[in-house]
Amino acid sequence: MSPARRLLLVHAHPDDETLTTGGTIARYAAEPDTGVTVVTCTLGEEGEVIGPELAELAPDRGDQLGGYRIRELEGALAALGGPDHRFLGGPGRWRDTGMVLAGHGTRAALPADLHPRAFAADDPFGAQLAQLLEIVDEVRPQVLVSYAADGTYGHPDHVRAHELTVAAAAARPDVVAKLYFAVRSGALLEDGLARLLSACGDPGGTGLRWPEPDEHPGFDETAVTTRVDVAGYDAERIAAMRAHATQIDVRTGPGWTAFAMSNGIVQPLLGVEEFVLAGAPAGCAESDLFEGVDP
Repeated sequence: MSPARRLLLVHAHPDDETLTTGGTIARYAAEPDTGVTVVTCTLGEEGEVIGPELAELAPDRGDQLGGYRIRELEGALAALGGPDHRFLGGPGRWRDTGMVLAGHGTRAALPADLHPRAFAADDPFGAQLAQLLEIVDEVRPQVLVSYAADGTYGHPDHVRAHELTVAAAAARPDVVAKLYFAVRSGALLEDGLARLLSACGDPGGTGLRWPEPDEHPGFDETAVTTRVDVAGYDAERIAAMRAHATQIDVRTGPGWTAFAMSNGIVQPLLGVEEFVLAGAPAGCAESDLFEGVDP
């Protein structure tokens, strides 16, 4: 028997599920009669590696990072409650496209030279959509989640995941009742940084670098429609981040948790995850992704 409520999240790389929607996954995975499925589109082969002991995994060296990150993802998903998981097209079918930095801050763009299996290449869109629709037809999720149109910070694989998820929702209107885009508003981030600073005492108290203006992308607070309280799942999220050891540096202290990617720029662990509901009516303000969904 299928659970009454079914949530499907589409992410580009291992660790995106934890960083973007880890609390949401843990919350709904723990709720009764609720099924959570995570789709990962690549193995994250082009990621930068944190820690010299694992440096030989990097794409410009041993190029074994993708296989290693399968193990990391398994650990993270177990920490988040063990949701159902699929790789789009199977493990390794689509390769992490990589990115180049574009302009100030952390904006990303498509590299000039693409691997033959690059996820964000133009030609395979139809094949990728068919693979995602196969999962949708099996899981039959009422709620579908991916990134906003800019992929949060422009990463081409995030943008492709957004495009595929939008197309899948449009192709199955009889199945998908709600389509969400995971975001993080600038206001929420600033509040989290202020709380972190108060807890740890000074900008260097975490051992990580404090962000310069615009180094963390921030979404327009007024466009957020849905705020999911995930503060009760800090332990699960911290364990999941630690499972992604090649990608996430986690720091904790009395009353605070912070983390950073390979750039070493501090980010606070937030107690809320934010979303934009596609086609939401004016004034929409939700606290539950399944609000208004009939089982």
